Amino acid sequence: MRATSIPHGPSAQRGIALVLVLWLTVMLTVIAGSFAYGMRNEALAARNALSWAQARALADGAIHRTAFELLRPKVSPDVWTADGSVRVWDDAGSQIAVSAIDESGKIDLNTAPDALLKGLLMTAGGLDEPSAVQLVDVIGDWKDADDLRRPNGAEAADYKAAGSPYLPANSFFETVAELQRVLGMTPALYAKLADNLTIHTRMSGINPLYASRAALLAMPGATSSVVDTYLAQRRDALAAKMPPPAFPLAGAAGSAANLWRIRAEVTMPDGVTFVREAVVRPSSDRRRLLTMLEWQDGTGRSLKASVDEQRESMTNAPRTQ
Repeated sequence: MRATSIPHGPSAQRGIALVLVLWLTVMLTVIAGSFAYGMRNEALAARNALSWAQARALADGAIHRTAFELLRPKVSPDVWTADGSVRVWDDAGSQIAVSAIDESGKIDLNTAPDALLKGLLMTAGGLDEPSAVQLVDVIGDWKDADDLRRPNGAEAADYKAAGSPYLPANSFFETVAELQRVLGMTPALYAKLADNLTIHTRMSGINPLYASRAALLAMPGATSSVVDTYLAQRRDALAAKMPPPAFPLAGAAGSAANLWRIRAEVTMPDGVTFVREAVVRPSSDRRRLLTMLEWQDGTGRSLKASVDEQRESMTNAPRTQ
C-alpha cells in the first residue's frame, strides 16, 4: 500500500490561517449585525418614548386650554360650550381633538333612584328585568351603611361564599370602576354601563340636554321613538347655535352641574397617540380656578374617529352646481 503524506510546511499553515480568518470574519459580522440591530431598536424605543412624552404634554395642555375656553364669558356664539362638540386643531404637525360635556348628563351611581339604575341595566346592559332588579339590590347593598341584605341583594357572607376577594364597602362608590367589584358584575356588562355613570354630580336624575341615548332610554317611560326624535331635535339645535329643546317626559328637566368631562386625543406625525380624560369643576377661589376630580389616561380614539367620519361625509357629499 502507498503511504499518504500529510501536507506540512508554509502552504499548510496558510490554509489553516485562511480558515480561521473566515470563521473570525463570520463571527465579527454576526456580532456587528446583532449590535446594529440592538442599537436600532434602542433608537426606535427612545424616539417613541420622546414622541409619547410630547403627545402626553400636548394632551395635558389641551385639557387646560379647553377648561380655559369653557370659563370664558358666554358673550359670543363662538365661545366653547360643554355640549359634546368635537374641536380639532394642529400643533406643529400633531393633530389634537378635544371634547367637553357636562357631567350632569350621566347617572350618578350613588344617588340615582333604583328605577333609573334598573333602566340603564336593561337598555344599555341588555339584562332582562329580573336580572336587572337583582343587580340593583346588590348595588344597593354595596353602598348602604348597614349589613341588612336586600331581597335580591348580597352582603359580606354572600361575597365570601362566592369566593370574591372583595366585601361590600357599605359606603358610596369612590370611583365608577369600583362597580366592577360588585357581585354579579361582569367585565362585558361593566363596559356597556361605564360611559353613562358618574359619582360626581350627586343628582337623583339626569340632565337630558347632555345625556346619551342609553341614559335617556333608562328613564322611566322613555321609548325609542321619543328619545330618537328628541336627539335629532337636540342635534339640529346645537348645529344652529340655538338652545336645545326640552325633553318631553315629565320630571326630566335638569340643570347643568357646571362639571365638565374633558377628553383630549393627540396624534403625533409619526403615529404615536395619547388620550387624556379629566373631570373638572370650576372654583370660586381666584387662586385656584379649577378643581380636578379625575385625571387619567384614556383609551380608544373616539374623537378622532368621529372627526374622520365627518370629513369623509363632507368629501363624499354631492356638490350643488
